Amino acid sequence: MPLHQATPGRRDEVFDLYARDLAEQSLPKYKMPEKSSLADTVYNLIHDELLLDGNSRQNLATFCTTYVSPQAQQLMQDCVDKNMIDQDEYPQTAEIEHRCVHILADLWNAPEASSTIGCSTTGSSEAAMLGGLALKWKWRKRREAEGKPADKPNLICGPVQICWHKFARYFDIELRELPILDGELCMKPEQIADAVDENTIGVVPTLGVTFTGVYEPVEKISAVLDQIEKERGLDIPIHVDAASGGFIAPFLHRDVLWDFRLPRVKSINASGHKYGLSPLGVGWAVWREKEDLPEELIFNVDYLGGQVPTFALNFSRPAGEIVAQYYQFLRLGKQGYTDVQGACAQTAQYLAGELEKTGHFDMLYNGDGGLPAVCYSLKNSDQRAYTLYDVSERLRMRGWQIASYPLPENRRDLVVQRVLVRHGMGRDLMELLVEDMQRTIEFLDRNPMTNSEAGPTFHHGR
Repeated sequence: MPLHQATPGRRDEVFDLYARDLAEQSLPKYKMPEKSSLADTVYNLIHDELLLDGNSRQNLATFCTTYVSPQAQQLMQDCVDKNMIDQDEYPQTAEIEHRCVHILADLWNAPEASSTIGCSTTGSSEAAMLGGLALKWKWRKRREAEGKPADKPNLICGPVQICWHKFARYFDIELRELPILDGELCMKPEQIADAVDENTIGVVPTLGVTFTGVYEPVEKISAVLDQIEKERGLDIPIHVDAASGGFIAPFLHRDVLWDFRLPRVKSINASGHKYGLSPLGVGWAVWREKEDLPEELIFNVDYLGGQVPTFALNFSRPAGEIVAQYYQFLRLGKQGYTDVQGACAQTAQYLAGELEKTGHFDMLYNGDGGLPAVCYSLKNSDQRAYTLYDVSERLRMRGWQIASYPLPENRRDLVVQRVLVRHGMGRDLMELLVEDMQRTIEFLDRNPMTNSEAGPTFHHGR
């Protein structure tokens, strides 16, 4: 039976993708079609729908990589049929994953980088959960060895990405998320002493707070925990959520102590598909030393003819993003990453300066000392008949996607915008953004958006 049935009255030899098959009806949304269609027709129809998406390069709300070089794309295409979990069948892909782990361990100053342990994940959220699980298991084993109850674990953090809320709920842990103090943009070390107790499995500082872009002071937090151990006998480890900062600080802020140079830091998660410059779909979890990852979390599985050790939450995954990450490590090297991230930071600082010049914004973070980002509020917002939500909505008419949202607990009255500057965003784009921002403010001043009910337009990219 032919795949295409000729329509009466139509010359079937006249071929046009938009005059046959699924092109002559609305695309199925709830049921699979009964008949097959031409591949080119289906491709074009789906491609046309995707035109309704925003331009990813103008998405200033996401942390995720939106520029992928042709060579990295080709490597991903070369690996499109490879399942990275099948180490027996694809041993070289497994080797490349191991190389990436050791490169990151060295970059983050692990004591024995060539022998430490870690793994790739689908993103930084999964990697963060692995770090959290290791903290819980180590704490529970210690409590059981001491003959103490281990049924009420808690985790201390500042304002965090949603993955830590998921982790706490999924794995039955009390999340003690410390509020932002007045005038601050992140968790402060002095908040920790009153929050920790014998049931605290760890403290999670964030190297690049999602809401503002600043680094939480890992070194000072470690010093506070050292003092707590001295005074109260509580040995509390640190897991650093370096989703973005793990690929910024080693190149731009080498004097900042946040990594395995601090003995209390036992594990780190980072996102390869953010400032790691890899395409979407890869994160990394690395432990300081092998003993920091409990053996109970490592599974040895018989799979397709070989023994596979695995401790990620996911199992089958594409190999391309991991190979692309290794490509970036080799292609850029430390100097290349320094150049790329430095250019992003300079562009962010340029944007902050230009936005301040408009006189419409109060700059909270200007891109210096943390992530290549800016965070600001609307000046004299109580005297304006519109909000930053209206500004975001109006800017979408020009394709810009900018996050507007209230800060976390204790400062929720302050609505801010955050712009993330990533690889591929130059001064010209930022200049165009400033011009569009100025025009938007002038329009809203002339046409007040009274009784605006707009809500947060904020997305966490992991």
